[in-house]
Amino acid sequence: MKTPFDHAMFQLDRALSIKPISPLAEQRLKNSEREVLAHVPLVMDTGEVKMIDVYRVQYNSARGPYKGGIRFHPNADIFEVRALAFWMALKCAVVGIAMGGGKGGATIDPKTLSKSELERLSRGWMKIMADVVGPQKDVPAPDVNTTPEIMAWMENEYSKITGDTSGAVITGKPIEQGGSEGRGIATALGGRMVFRVLRERLGLPEVCRVVVQGFGNAGEEAAILWGEDGHKILAVSDSKGGIYSEKGLNISEVKKYKEATGSVVNYPKATNVSNEELLLLDCDVLIPAALENQITEQNAGEVKACVIFELANGPTTPEADDILFGSGIAVVPDILANAGGVTVSTFEWEQNLASSHWSEEEVFERLLKIMSESAEHVYMSATEHRTDLRRGAFILALSRLEQAIEKKS
Repeated sequence: MKTPFDHAMFQLDRALSIKPISPLAEQRLKNSEREVLAHVPLVMDTGEVKMIDVYRVQYNSARGPYKGGIRFHPNADIFEVRALAFWMALKCAVVGIAMGGGKGGATIDPKTLSKSELERLSRGWMKIMADVVGPQKDVPAPDVNTTPEIMAWMENEYSKITGDTSGAVITGKPIEQGGSEGRGIATALGGRMVFRVLRERLGLPEVCRVVVQGFGNAGEEAAILWGEDGHKILAVSDSKGGIYSEKGLNISEVKKYKEATGSVVNYPKATNVSNEELLLLDCDVLIPAALENQITEQNAGEVKACVIFELANGPTTPEADDILFGSGIAVVPDILANAGGVTVSTFEWEQNLASSHWSEEEVFERLLKIMSESAEHVYMSATEHRTDLRRGAFILALSRLEQAIEKKS
């Protein structure tokens, strides 16, 4: 069975077949610089001790300190974290921010933990990683199942260990503890900025029928934002299943329903669909905003969307990419589509280092410039090389990484 990292390397080779880079840069990008696999003893509320596998992959630092989230998930492993770190290196290069690529994780379902257990795990993760992260070395952030509160615990633990009180060791913190304005909405908002640039060029109508897989932070905000732009949200889903309405969903009502019941499933004004069925609904835009490997060679041929807009990391496998490309279905890749999150994370890091705080207006103004220009550059790269948007984005990122790697060699 292929791992997420196998998929990442296949994507890399697809791009290199169109535009090669130097042998040095290629090998540097096919191998991580450092990987930490450790074990945190988690003392449960019962007194039982469980050993939890934790990870930090520092993939490439040619363009700046490693940057990338920490995910707590039962399926997290070194191959997934390594792939995510690789994609983060490319993502930062695509949007031109001076950061490298890293990623972290813990193999645990945080929903099974009490708040005190979750805090002990979070502090334990930082205790064991404190010597490899730091404001000028590696700057983690939230990812799947990690929150601003968890980031605050980790930052506090780091400051106790090292004495560093800048807060710049980690981003995604609560605003009152050094977080940035706009961080919570940044991934979806950056995606909307990219979509506005590309919509007409991708042949989409002014009012699109949109399906969103995933109703966590990015998916929920995307549904709200695309709805605000006048698009019709046909379906959304969470880990328990999805809902569909041909007439369109009222997302504010769906949000309230989920808050009351714990899921969107059985929302009274829609029809239940499975997550698998949701991916195959007839729509203009499909937004995967959950986990990786959702669109594969098994279901890609049945996808009816005109455009796939990847707010999740790695939701489309390379085999599916080729099927979709052959079918004329454009894929706006994750390393462009969801890069608003890491961009505002970098803004937070810059603010912490300078002991400053930008207004939400300033954050969004800077984000708009970066995301809009990046969308233009990716589209031009794909057009110039007569290829799909993913390879266009890779080619753009690889050229920037190659320059940095050669300069440092």
